[in-house]
Amino acid sequence: MLIPGAAIPNSSLPTPSKNKSITLGPGLRHIPPSTILATISGTLAVDSRKAALWLENTPSSSARYQPGVGDLVVAQIHHSGAGDVFYCSITPHTPHVILGQLSFEGASKKTRPKLESGDLVYARVKSCGRDDECEIECVNSNTGKAEGMGPLKGGMVFDVTTAFARRLMMGKKEKSGLIILETIGEKTRFEVAVGRNGRVWVDSGSIQDTLGIGKCLIGADELGWTLEEQKAMISKTFGG
Repeated sequence: MLIPGAAIPNSSLPTPSKNKSITLGPGLRHIPPSTILATISGTLAVDSRKAALWLENTPSSSARYQPGVGDLVVAQIHHSGAGDVFYCSITPHTPHVILGQLSFEGASKKTRPKLESGDLVYARVKSCGRDDECEIECVNSNTGKAEGMGPLKGGMVFDVTTAFARRLMMGKKEKSGLIILETIGEKTRFEVAVGRNGRVWVDSGSIQDTLGIGKCLIGADELGWTLEEQKAMISKTFGG
């Protein structure tokens, strides 16, 4: 999280293509020759493809997530309903979404997952209709494959802003300005599922390591750590 007057580090800036310049969006101001300052409190968002960056003034944006078709989300089973469906929560302040009990790889009435209230799944938003009713699925309906989706067993869930979740999903540091997951992955093994709805599920098999990963994620989100600050916190938490 950046505060007004904070300078944007060069390591977080996208690299423009030839004959193009960086585009500044809301919340940022250019101070010649090369300083970019935040003018509001918010989370830095970067679109490397368009060489654009802006601030999202959404400290509680995870609560205001609006589902979009194709979004990957970490959802929690709320209850079962008629017609072989689960009703799931993706944020505390949006209507429940529907998950078909057969919307899993290889699922049939005999082999479908036995999920209960409170269980977690990693799913994709399949459709959004009228009255904000949305449907999610844990299988690619075109291929019949899970492709990493499905029930999430064990682990812990950490809440981050939706802007930060989007950055995590970008992957490479050149696009996201983040090295947390890849750097921690060099020190300990873990599984992770990042939801566009601002929920990150982590399981390292160790409560201490899982909490450490969550601490690093939340710190980078709330404090807007630079790459060097990320490295320092990871070294402090995991050694090396």
